[in-house]
Amino acid sequence: MVYSPELMKDRREAPGVEELEKRVEELEGITDRLGTVPDEDLVETLDRAVALLREINAGIEAGIHQTGEETKELDSLLGGMDFGPFDRALEEFEGRDTGGNTGGIHG
Repeated sequence: MVYSPELMKDRREAPGVEELEKRVEELEGITDRLGTVPDEDLVETLDRAVALLREINAGIEAGIHQTGEETKELDSLLGGMDFGPFDRALEEFEGRDTGGNTGGIHG
């Protein structure tokens, strides 16, 4: 088995956490039994471990890329908003004299 380059092609779509967990579990399984693998199967086993590491890495990179794209979209959206009226209303509210009420309970 070799790793699927599909993860690397579409860097916008990150695999789910469950998919990455499955790959990590498989990699842990390989690690656990590496000492007992017959010599004739060792290269194939190590190839699978490397493929899993590539898939995990590609998934992490895709997630980072996706997060970066979402951050850019949010920055763009928030950059176009005018918070001036909200800020002025908040300043007015905070500057009001509430008649000395400190928020305590009066008996």
